[in-house]
Amino acid sequence: MRRKLTTAAATAAITAGMATAANADEIRIGWTAWADAEFITQIADHLITEEFGTDVELVQTDIAPQYTGLADGDIDLMLMSWQPITHEDYLEEFGDEIEDLGVLYDGAKLGWLVPEYLYDLGLTSIEDLQDDEWVDHLGGQIQGIDPGAGLTRLSHDTIDEYGLDFQLIEASDSAMTAALDRAVRRDEAIVVTGWSPHWKFGAYDLEYLDDPKEALGEAEHINAMSRQGFGDDHPEVAEFASCMEIDLEKLNEYMYLGEEESTDHAVDKFLDEEGDLIDQWVDCARD
Repeated sequence: MRRKLTTAAATAAITAGMATAANADEIRIGWTAWADAEFITQIADHLITEEFGTDVELVQTDIAPQYTGLADGDIDLMLMSWQPITHEDYLEEFGDEIEDLGVLYDGAKLGWLVPEYLYDLGLTSIEDLQDDEWVDHLGGQIQGIDPGAGLTRLSHDTIDEYGLDFQLIEASDSAMTAALDRAVRRDEAIVVTGWSPHWKFGAYDLEYLDDPKEALGEAEHINAMSRQGFGDDHPEVAEFASCMEIDLEKLNEYMYLGEEESTDHAVDKFLDEEGDLIDQWVDCARD
């Protein structure tokens, strides 16, 4: 079976609403370059191909075009719907046009993170950022991620909610972690937008800032979503996506391995070591 990876070209087509319909025998899975989404999508790619004999095309694009692609039928499946708060706007807009296949993992969390050495110095709450001393110490900046992310929207809302004199720097996940790495190596002050699960919790000693106003929400769950009719066209694969469920701590461990080695290495190790879990998913889909 063949697997294909589509990036910029497909992104442009989907964003413009001009993506061609996928081959009826091929499944298009949308994903964004977030550590957890990349790992779980590659696991699904491998197992759908090997266990169910179905070709897979991975379509890398931002989160907003993924919801649009699902609603328009240009993408079949995505494995990164943060609910109920982070992707609330997308679910309100497209919820009636797409299918929810169930929870992949729960206990996920969004928030603002600082290195432990800043937390020990007294930066323990978002409210502390109202102090001019911390504004100066941090250069009036909070390091964020991509503009289309729900976390970015919530972070802008959080700045307003707390009346903070800070600018949110919008960038990619990799740019955020690169900025975090530089700051930690130099013992510098930094606040980054972050979430669990993520490999950075294995790489650095980090603390979430308290969020007494719950502007960034509480614990969430990540769901698999599909276009309407996907279950009719690919019933076993739809059931498989519904059956996939992984413990958050286990996911963090493999993501950290992926960062230390490579995502491909982490995926291979998961496939080698987690046979019982994989069998559970596959058997559940075929029952």
